[in-house]
Amino acid sequence: MQGPNNHPGTTGQKAAAYGVHVLTASGILPASLAMHEIIQPDCDPRLVFIWLLLTTFIDAIDGPLARRFRVKTLAKSIDGRTIDDLLDYLTFAFIPLMLVWRMDWLPDGLGFTVAIAMGASLFGFAHSNAKDEQNGFFRGFPSYWNVAAFYAGLLHHWWGPWPVAVMIWLLAGLTVMPIWLIYPNLAPAKHRTWLLAGAGIWAILLVAMLPMYPRPPAWLVLVSLGYPILYSATSYALSRNRTDETEEPKVTQTSA
Repeated sequence: MQGPNNHPGTTGQKAAAYGVHVLTASGILPASLAMHEIIQPDCDPRLVFIWLLLTTFIDAIDGPLARRFRVKTLAKSIDGRTIDDLLDYLTFAFIPLMLVWRMDWLPDGLGFTVAIAMGASLFGFAHSNAKDEQNGFFRGFPSYWNVAAFYAGLLHHWWGPWPVAVMIWLLAGLTVMPIWLIYPNLAPAKHRTWLLAGAGIWAILLVAMLPMYPRPPAWLVLVSLGYPILYSATSYALSRNRTDETEEPKVTQTSA
């Protein structure tokens, strides 16, 4: 007897499953609009961030929908993970870093810094253990360059280009290091609710800063840093108990 997860599905169920693939692929539309704004002579970074926010929203909901509509079973002729990875690299890494370069937020002569970060993200995305879905973690800094670019504009406004360069070098290094950060959608149940709710509140704070960008009140920027700090601290605490399935079993030596 076939279980509910192995049932071939009705035509409507299959259409819904393929519809999730279409939703994932639709992220290319706001991504294109973000890139279109970047190449304008009078590029407005606020518009770029609005389009990138939309791509992030699509990315946040397509995973749960894919599991809800059993995409891997009912729409398996399309590899949704490939679509997702391509769009994630484009919208989380390439476009935000191009914005940093376009806005001259880096020191003179150091524009190549964005290429270093892009390369680090390529290795991060391609790592065989980039995501630990069983335990709910990302390996390394998960290429949240859209967020880094947002704070890069603030750093540049207050302290100039060098803090931006240091931030990008640091995050590029963390991208390829074996550290583990929580994957909110797959976090343990007791942490998932507050992580997702906190991310939503944090996103609202960032959106609230957009009309004033890059000159929002300092207190609002400081408040907005609360969630990333708490997220990082919680990731560190939980990762200490993470089970690494890729580790080889330890052999206990005994005397003959």
